[in-house]
Order: sequence, then structure tokens, then C-alpha cells
Amino acid sequence: MTSLHWILDEEPFDANGAAANRNGPAETPPSDDHLLDAFSRTVVEVAETAGASVVGIRRRAARDAAGGRSLNPGLGSGSGVILTPDGYVLTNDHVVAGAERLEAVLPDGQSFEAEIVGEDPDTDLALLRVGTSGLPAARLGDSDALKVGQLVVAIGNPLGLQATVTAGVVSALRRTLRGVGGRLIEDVVQTDAALNPGNSGGALVDSRGRVVGVTTAIIAGAQGICFAVPVNTAKWVVPELLREGRVVRGHLGLAGQTVQLGRGLGRRLGLVAAPAGVLVIGVAEGGPAARAGLRAGDVILSIDGEPAPSVDAIHKRLDRGAIGRALPVRVLRDGVVHDLTVIPSDRPVRTGQTKPRR
Repeated sequence: MTSLHWILDEEPFDANGAAANRNGPAETPPSDDHLLDAFSRTVVEVAETAGASVVGIRRRAARDAAGGRSLNPGLGSGSGVILTPDGYVLTNDHVVAGAERLEAVLPDGQSFEAEIVGEDPDTDLALLRVGTSGLPAARLGDSDALKVGQLVVAIGNPLGLQATVTAGVVSALRRTLRGVGGRLIEDVVQTDAALNPGNSGGALVDSRGRVVGVTTAIIAGAQGICFAVPVNTAKWVVPELLREGRVVRGHLGLAGQTVQLGRGLGRRLGLVAAPAGVLVIGVAEGGPAARAGLRAGDVILSIDGEPAPSVDAIHKRLDRGAIGRALPVRVLRDGVVHDLTVIPSDRPVRTGQTKPRR
């Protein structure tokens, strides 16, 4: 009976699917490495260079208020970037906040206990210490030097899938994101490199294998709109976390919201460029604002000699240097301008924030 042959790419196969090589034993096909274009080679090199410095973070949720079983007994996951060979790892604060137990999982599968050194919810960054040494530390780049359209590679552990690599470009620069504490995270990098839950805390890397951002957020329901905290923000946050376990910021003890004043009133108050202020909607008893005489209903026009057209403008004035320093505050009260003086205090640690462990 004559065998049937099927032709696929000019290569005959018999009825059993076996190749029918008419020229003797099959030759080993040549490597197709030369077919990789410049883009592919760059992504491959970046993955090989930076991938070893990205770890998985496993956590368990905090127990309930009565000390009973965990609110979520299952494992959560995120990612982290190794900063030093002796075990310091950078990640997102929302990955580790409230965790009972943390593990760092290396790309080779080894896992080690990790402890929190410090947290900063306002920039969504946290620093961990892993119980081992000799780790491959990442190289840090300069996020201020990024250009829109520049190639970037995201490395992380989406949905627990270890060492996943995606590539894209810098879609936009100097975006702002609202942190958990209400402050804006400045100069955030927007990218279309695909991110998913579990990428949080991972590395956004440039074409030279240098970390330029910490992947932090996606917009639910959107595609190709992802964000990373710039590495230059991490460069000043990490020393604060090492020294204090948190970033020390000033505190006024008030709640406020941005209000528009109208052009006519703005001109009368000398606020032509930014006819807006911050309406005080609540004052904490015994806090710096209350001691300064601020009341609900006041509109803050300026602080420390600078206009206050938004809540974020006030936040920017409340850095470490503002603590304990007398700051002039101009407010509008019942149509009359008043000049007060407020002395910011050290910002209280948020409720439930993990105390730093040395």
C-alpha cells in the first residue's frame, strides 16, 4: 500500500506524521540568534541584567481586631527590588502594609524571611531587610533623564508568576498620583508596559538595565495605562526610612478642601494668578492649627509666604524643615483677612502602621 504524504513547508511527512527526509539524517538547524532585531536584543539583555535583582514578596494579611484568624488567610503577593547585597529590598508600601509575615522569593526559588525597616504611605514605598546576603543588587538610574517614547521594561511577579518581563515605552512624565495618605506622589512615570496585580513593587528598567521606577499602579478597566514611582523619589525616601523608619513630615491637624474664590475676590486679595484657597472644614482639638487660632470656615490664602491655592500646595510646605518653625498663615474669615502663626508638629504615625524593626 502506498504511503500517503502530507507536505508542510515543502517537508514530506508519512501517514504516521514522521518526517520523510529524502537527503538522509536531519541536519541541526542553524541558530536564529542573528534574526533578533535590536529591540529584542535589548529586552533580552535587560531581562538578563536586571531580572536577578527582582524578588517576589509573599505576605499574610493582619489579624482582626479581636486577635482571631487572619482577615484573609490566603497569601498575597507583590514584587521587590534588591538595593544592596546585604538584603535591603525596596517595594510598595501597599504590598506590605499590615502584613503579619513576609517572605522574599528569589528568581531561583529560594525564599527568606523579610522584615519591614520602614514605610512611607505618602509615596507608596517601603524598605525591607531580607535575612541573607550576597544578593545581586540592582543598578539605579536617573528618572529625571527619562524621555517620552523611551523603551522601558517592567520586571515583576504578576499574579504570582515569578520573573515576568513586559516591555513598552514611557508614555508620559511628571504625572501625579494620590497616595494612601492623601498627598500627591509627584513626577510619576506613566508607561504602557503591561502591569497586573503582583507587579506592585517591581522594577521599571531602562535599556541599560538600570532601575528608573518602582511599578505601583494601574487604572482599573484601562489598558496600557500604568504607573511607576520614579527612582529619584526612592533615592531620598530610602535614607529617611533607614534613619527613622518613616519619612518625617510636618502636621497641622486640620482637614481642608480646595475652593475657588472668584476672579473679583482674587484680585482684591492679590491672588490674580491663582484665585483659590483651602477651606478649613475641620480642626483637630489641641493640634497646631487649633493652637494658632484657625477655625472651620477659614480659607487659607497663603502659608510661609507662599500662595496656598490647593491642599497639595500646603503639603509641599510641610517637610521636615517646617516642624517646630513658626510659619505665617494668611486666612480669609468672614470676608476679612487675618494673619496668624502656626507651628507644625511632627506628623503622627498612621494608625496600624508597622513599627520599624532594626
